[in-house]
Amino acid sequence: MTVAYILVSTPFVSLHASFMQSDVPESRVWLFGDRPINGDGQFVLYWMVANRRPAWNYSLDRAIDWAVELGKPLVVLEALRSDYRWASDRLHRFVLQGMADNAAAFAPQKVLHYAYVEAQENAGKGLVRALARRAAVVVSDDYPCFFLPAAHRAARPLVPVRFELIDSNGLYPIRSTDRVFSRAVDFRRHLQKTITPHLVEMPRSEPFAGRNLPPAPELDQAITSRWPIADLSQGEFDLSGLPIDHSVKPSQIHGGAVAGQQQLERFLDDRLPIYDEDRNQPDEEAASGLSPYLHFGHVSAHQVFAAAAERDGWNPGKVAPKATAKSSGWWGGGVNFEAFLDELITWREIGFNRCALTRDFDRYESLPGWAQQTLAEHAGDERDYVYDPAQFESAATHDEIWNAAQTELVREGRMHNYLRMLWGKKTLHWSATPRDALAVMIELNNKYALDGRDPNSYSGIFWVLGRYDRAWGPERPIFGKIRYMTSDSTRRKLRLTNYLSRYAPQVGRETGRLFD
Repeated sequence: MTVAYILVSTPFVSLHASFMQSDVPESRVWLFGDRPINGDGQFVLYWMVANRRPAWNYSLDRAIDWAVELGKPLVVLEALRSDYRWASDRLHRFVLQGMADNAAAFAPQKVLHYAYVEAQENAGKGLVRALARRAAVVVSDDYPCFFLPAAHRAARPLVPVRFELIDSNGLYPIRSTDRVFSRAVDFRRHLQKTITPHLVEMPRSEPFAGRNLPPAPELDQAITSRWPIADLSQGEFDLSGLPIDHSVKPSQIHGGAVAGQQQLERFLDDRLPIYDEDRNQPDEEAASGLSPYLHFGHVSAHQVFAAAAERDGWNPGKVAPKATAKSSGWWGGGVNFEAFLDELITWREIGFNRCALTRDFDRYESLPGWAQQTLAEHAGDERDYVYDPAQFESAATHDEIWNAAQTELVREGRMHNYLRMLWGKKTLHWSATPRDALAVMIELNNKYALDGRDPNSYSGIFWVLGRYDRAWGPERPIFGKIRYMTSDSTRRKLRLTNYLSRYAPQVGRETGRLFD
């Protein structure tokens, strides 16, 4: 793709400056404000907030393009603040492991990787503004969830130069439609009609290859002394002095682009061949295990798609000529490949669709009208068990399977995909109100899950309450017309022996209690 600009003679070049060659699709570029390019700027700034990886990253590609075009050095700011909600040793450790991988990957390149770890609350305030004042262009990641949209909105008036947000979230550009999809089948049909041209658009796997950048700059000492660059070369970063939650311990799952690539290779070698048949079986290792890496941007959906397509021998010429809206058959690939793509693209990206186009995605009022009505009609139904948030968090219910799923979440920062659905349904069943259930699910998922605080995880939580689903019969107590699940049916369907031996050695309390 080529973007044309008109050259002007002032130091602040207009929004239509020079003639910039970029293969980042226009559909992924969001001009975030109306400030001009600063022709006297010292460098191009890439403020890395979501796509925390050194390749397969449209934001990095775009920043490199600007650096080459303007003849400016490139600074990649990757900061980690301490005051985000649910900040903990678990989440910090995973992010820092990714930052260390990025530091190593950027070291041989002509780029300054500015890794900053906020040691005290609000200590990082002013860093982005200070760098932006010295920049020619600022590029950042267009990620539509958690605190990042608010952070970009707060930064917009403080950035005095051209400010771009780049979408590198998934295969389908999040702002290519203004329609918010309420059902997966409708979103799948839309994708099948529109996604094919995007399947041949890929971020660069080697973003610096053939790119002639100026040497990395030396930043003003006034900046680096106030906001010191973190030393990530020692492997482990001391978290003990940071103002974060130290009770949520690090997971055994290692973060970063290197670990993410290794997990992708394990999935392709060992799990993809059995994915369609066994991904719902807790005793089997068939799920991809990629969601934490996708959430923190350590791997790219494009990277995963390209690797899986190569393994399957798939190419875009195999897709069906017309949309079918079915979860299999349209791609023209193997059964395991197609089952995985429906998860990677349809079910993952429908959450990005809602988060990008609405701000109420995490509110109870965003549920479909029919779901709110049926839940209201049954809000007063008698519940055999009612647990409070502390009992849920400590896996102290009467149900062995639910306790096991919660224990896995707390212990490891993940939960088996199928059991996550049951976990949510029974949380609804044993909460005093549907709103209480929603609050518990959001809190526990976002506090403990490495893939929490993500559009995809909000999709899963709200699916429990009817989002992306339809009314079901027969109408039941508490659930009304919401889809119903039981532990007994789950036990009959799934192989759970090994899973329960790992995570549910003891059964919790026999009874619950009402909220005080």
